[in-house]
Amino acid sequence: MIPVSIVTGFLGSGKTTLISRVLRDPAFGRTAVIVNEFGEVALDHDLIATSDDSVLTLNTGCLCCAVQTDLARTLMDLFQRRQAGAANYDRVLIETSGLSDPAPILQSMMSDNSVLATHAAPSVITLVDTIHGLKTLRDHAEARSQVALADGILISKTDLQPASDSLIEQLEALNPSASRRATSEAATADLFVTASVEAVAHRLASAVRGPAHDGIDTFTIVREQPLPALALTMLLQAVAEHCGPRLLRMKGLVSIAELPGQPAVIHGVRHVVSAPEFLERWPSGDERTRIVFITKGVPLYFVSRLLDAIEEEVREEINTFQTK
Repeated sequence: MIPVSIVTGFLGSGKTTLISRVLRDPAFGRTAVIVNEFGEVALDHDLIATSDDSVLTLNTGCLCCAVQTDLARTLMDLFQRRQAGAANYDRVLIETSGLSDPAPILQSMMSDNSVLATHAAPSVITLVDTIHGLKTLRDHAEARSQVALADGILISKTDLQPASDSLIEQLEALNPSASRRATSEAATADLFVTASVEAVAHRLASAVRGPAHDGIDTFTIVREQPLPALALTMLLQAVAEHCGPRLLRMKGLVSIAELPGQPAVIHGVRHVVSAPEFLERWPSGDERTRIVFITKGVPLYFVSRLLDAIEEEVREEINTFQTK
């Protein structure tokens, strides 16, 4: 039976960072990672893997793929590749969307006889961050369900802010039986805790339910032409200032005019927009700027028009300087 672990957590809680750590761990080189996103462009897929195939083989030996139809079908497609010798893995990690209630994913796996015959009952690992976690749990039913269904809870960003007593109390109230530890203290093996079929069924029966994605929008900015570095800096500052708490998540790969071939990776959650990190090369053949925004109450075209205005102003300044 192939162990399966579902890694979940609300937007910006640190799932991709955690899974990237798994992919770099030589001891877990035979891991298949399935990415199930909410958004128009599969950015997580590009941020953790490099290939044009539907199943990506990483340098560490891990596999990565995105859900093509439904999760059960994706799992069985991978398993058939494994049986045929075309895929080599010992365990499966599933990264859910930050807006996903894990219950339908668990139900999909638990109701498919082919999956049950070949895969162990899935465990759920939920990330909750110390900075926005308490407010997120209060505001979003999906986040509460993610915690309620967890076998293990990993508390992230403790290096930036310790977990408050209120956050711990909320986690305890939602799921007193789940193990809890900081991501900085967690070993890779902690992502593969054992879950019984009975335990999964019990959690599904008692999980918190609530409306999905109410008032939440997702949109993507795509640019063929590289952006001046100054334009990116000004955009990040403006988004943090004007969107603030309405910015649930921002994630992107940006082509910078001054650094050809070295895309900037950007992340943002509410008021907190991290400084760009630069990759040594593009992770795939698509070298366009792609920025995914997940927001609540931000006009759909606001950010795009903001970037247009910033880019026009910066390019005019550059042209003026160059002609002097």
